[in-house]
Amino acid sequence: MRYVSTRGTAPALDFKGVTLAGLASDGGLYVPETWPQFAPDAIAAMAGLPYAQLAQRVMQPFVGDCVTPERLLELTTQAYGTFAHAAVTPLRQLDERHWLLELFHGPTLAFKDVALQLLGLLFEEFLAGRDDHLTIVGATSGDTGSAAINAVAGRDKVDIFMLHPHGRVSEVQRRQMTSVLAPNVHNIAIDGSFDDAQAVVKRMFNDGAVTARFGIAAVNSINWARLMAQVVYYFAAALQLGAPQRRVAFAVPTGNFGDVFAGYVAAQMGLPIERLIVATNINDILHRALTTGDYSAGTVTPTAAPSMDIQVSSNFERLLYDAGGRDGGLIAGQMARFEAERALHLTNAQRSSAARWFGSARIDAAGMVAAQRWAYDHCGEVLDPHSAIGLAAARAAADLPADVPIVTLATAHPAKFGDAVAAAIGVQPALPARLGDLLERPERYDRLPGDYASIRDYVTARATPRPG
Repeated sequence: MRYVSTRGTAPALDFKGVTLAGLASDGGLYVPETWPQFAPDAIAAMAGLPYAQLAQRVMQPFVGDCVTPERLLELTTQAYGTFAHAAVTPLRQLDERHWLLELFHGPTLAFKDVALQLLGLLFEEFLAGRDDHLTIVGATSGDTGSAAINAVAGRDKVDIFMLHPHGRVSEVQRRQMTSVLAPNVHNIAIDGSFDDAQAVVKRMFNDGAVTARFGIAAVNSINWARLMAQVVYYFAAALQLGAPQRRVAFAVPTGNFGDVFAGYVAAQMGLPIERLIVATNINDILHRALTTGDYSAGTVTPTAAPSMDIQVSSNFERLLYDAGGRDGGLIAGQMARFEAERALHLTNAQRSSAARWFGSARIDAAGMVAAQRWAYDHCGEVLDPHSAIGLAAARAAADLPADVPIVTLATAHPAKFGDAVAAAIGVQPALPARLGDLLERPERYDRLPGDYASIRDYVTARATPRPG
């Protein structure tokens, strides 16, 4: 399997290369040269597999010869053995049509664990026996940071620098990052939004003076390996609901578009997905792009669902590339205009292709709370704000065939947003016992201005340069 950049000029890489590189050298994102596909019989044969085996089966075509099937199974078994539920990503039924896919049983209680527990092992696998060092630089709107830190804390040959917007993540989200005191972990609270943090990270990947000295790597969903691992749970859910004989729809709360793009990848591989419903909060750039073709960034408005408080969705570029006929020159031009003007318009071909797979909904605070109350009153389910936004979008979907089940991705444990949950339904969710002392643990982080030079100088003063 070879990978190409969405902007058309970076060299093609194999799976190992894209895992260690993250962002392409031309500023684009890597995607497979072609989508691997499974025939219906091959999908049917996956039914009933334990999650680690299913993950190996789904991911092997993307990994190619870089990791043997036997070794990949060892890695998936190790990665998912840390989860608190034997099913890893269990399904829960809400009513005759609606289901929740619980993605928060990993060590940091969010869906990011599903990918990052594996990504940490892949970094270690590819660095083994090499005189090399990785400097991971990432931005988080709340959950990526804790999941990435958990996955690499204390590992040899890796430093991690994680940026989060000061005061714009929940206390639990912050403490899950800042209470990890391993010497290779560096937390940075920036004055600004997640979009500001993400822009700094992208700029650092394109700063030749930095990349010449340090092996800069990504854990955000710009890294293909992370997105690849998220494809698996779409197969897991659909198989339990009757795939490939039965089509399934998914409602996905999303800000950076990575989680829902993984569903699109699953569909390209042959999984019978009827619709992918993109659920946004009032920071609705994705909803506007999919309904009107207007991909224009506004000002980020803080909400009770901070992981979705994003106005620049990095992974949307991957969809624009695939939906636009895989024309790297077109995407390079579109993204240059977006970076200059903070706006672009989808072509007719991009809009038409996206509409084949995607619907969307904009859910405001009242709609989010209404979904939380419905889930609690009618189903006894306590939902975090992000999952509630996904459920609200699922319940608003009016144009799906009546026999198609709708799976809402429950992306975080409600205790990560306990105050918002309590305000909505009057119930304060408790942290699982394994994190029960989180709020008493000591913290360590540094607060910096949101400008590039300050953060670059901080990273380069503390990171380990490449040998030689």
